[in-house]
Amino acid sequence: MSDVTLTAGIRQNLLSLQQTSAELTTTQEALATGDAVNSAAENPSAYFTSQNLTDSANSLSALLDQIGQGLQTIDAATNGLTGITSLLQQALSTVQQAQSDPFTTAAATTGTVDLATGAPSAAAGDLLISVGTSTATVAVTSGEALSAIESAINSASTSTLNGAVTASDNGSGDLVLSSTSTAFTVGSNATATGLGLTAGAVTGTSSTRQTLQDNYNTLLTQIDQLAGDSGYNGVNLIGGNNLQINFNATATSSLTIDGVNYNAAGLGLSSVSGAGVGSFSDGSELSSLINSINAAISTVQTQTETFGTNSSTISTRQTFTTAMINTLQTGASNLVAADQNQESADLLTEQTQQQLEISALSIANQANQSVLKLFS
Repeated sequence: MSDVTLTAGIRQNLLSLQQTSAELTTTQEALATGDAVNSAAENPSAYFTSQNLTDSANSLSALLDQIGQGLQTIDAATNGLTGITSLLQQALSTVQQAQSDPFTTAAATTGTVDLATGAPSAAAGDLLISVGTSTATVAVTSGEALSAIESAINSASTSTLNGAVTASDNGSGDLVLSSTSTAFTVGSNATATGLGLTAGAVTGTSSTRQTLQDNYNTLLTQIDQLAGDSGYNGVNLIGGNNLQINFNATATSSLTIDGVNYNAAGLGLSSVSGAGVGSFSDGSELSSLINSINAAISTVQTQTETFGTNSSTISTRQTFTTAMINTLQTGASNLVAADQNQESADLLTEQTQQQLEISALSIANQANQSVLKLFS
């Protein structure tokens, strides 16, 4: 087949049509993608700069997720501290209830007490009753009636102890002393008396205090469990775990949050056992517990404030990072983005030009055929 020879007019129209078609394709791509620069060949500088800005925005977006998770971790720890504060306040109330509960001590006689005749078998001695720093001394004579001992104790209590101690009996020969004071002790300055006392303090009894002691220990267990349940995504800030939050891709900008151990032991609290010294029957122990619980509450409140400051700092960086991502994305888009209005106008122009060039090509071809008819 021989080569087809085109006239200059037809060739020029074909070239123009090809160029317009290419421009039309480019415009359509810009409208479809929204970008005027879709490859490095079109504008290397704008294309690669835009890619770098987009990569930076993507890196910050990944960090933004981490920042958000960090906030959730702090929120979980703060929730835990709020719960622990409530439990500590319940523990404080429990100890205070024990302080206000009447403390009772009963001393058994060494002999038989005939309440009808009041003739106990007793030896002489001094009964010492202390409330706080005040001590009342009650002399007990040999063979003294239990009722007389009760009267003497009540009288001494009124004059020396501001009525803090009340003496009675249980109807079975036992002297019963009751007091609302937590620092109530009973003793003797003799090795033995008609009340069967040694030189030490008598251990009191109170079923209410024992119940409150059990409740207190239960609250400490709940504090331990709540602290252990305050983690988020494997990190427990009140269980001893630390948390680092990075604010840039190179980790040169970050915040490290130190964890704490805020179970009962970490707050300086331990369970209470027994019924003697060091138990809820011991007034000094109750006073010590109140001081320890108040210190624990203060410690938890301080840590709550610290976590609150950390949360505010992270929220500020979260807002900043979001704004930076928007800035980077906008900058990247400005470098390569197409002007939709301009591209739409160009599309209409190019489509019109394409139609005109097709018409021109047709006219040029018809002109050639007219010439050939002259030789037919």
